[in-house]
Amino acid sequence: MASKTASKDIITLRGSTAIVSEFFGYAANSILYNRGMYPEESFGKVKKYGLPLLLSQDEGVKTFIANLNTQLSEWLEAGKLQRIVLVIMSKATNEVLERWNFSIETDKEVVEKGVSREKSDKEIMREIQAIMRQIASSITYLPCLDEPCIFDVLAYTDMDVAVPFTWTESDPKLIANPQMVKLHSFDTKIHKVDTLVSYKNDEWDEQ
Repeated sequence: MASKTASKDIITLRGSTAIVSEFFGYAANSILYNRGMYPEESFGKVKKYGLPLLLSQDEGVKTFIANLNTQLSEWLEAGKLQRIVLVIMSKATNEVLERWNFSIETDKEVVEKGVSREKSDKEIMREIQAIMRQIASSITYLPCLDEPCIFDVLAYTDMDVAVPFTWTESDPKLIANPQMVKLHSFDTKIHKVDTLVSYKNDEWDEQ
């Protein structure tokens, strides 16, 4: 008689790195779409995390995010990445209107000793799915971006990380007295990602 055991998914540092960097690519695309940064027709539909998502077909955006994910993967695997922030700014004035903040906690034992962790792939997918749903619903409370906007990505790393030639040192691009909304988090058991969006107060709220 054959015995059955519940299978457990082994999460390695490289596997966790792939999950986190891929998530950021999809999250960035979802933010750009839902915040109307590019024309709706410039996005194509895909299915990911059990959800219909949209990816930019703009070559400049695709190249930017692909190069970004390559660099983030390097920092994640080295345990050196602390935070990624996608910043939305006014094209005319460079005023910061929104900051999408992804804070990352890394299990240092995994990085230093090469051990693995266990967590169900389905459970990780459900956690990411909840974040993606929240990004899509953010248009219900975020102020309308009624002017042309641009975006940038900030990476916060350990102090001993050399700045690649394609990156530059930057100010933190903060928002004075922002409104903040904490979104769900996900945890691979190696990398824990907390998500927070902060945005400029609508001046009408001050009346």
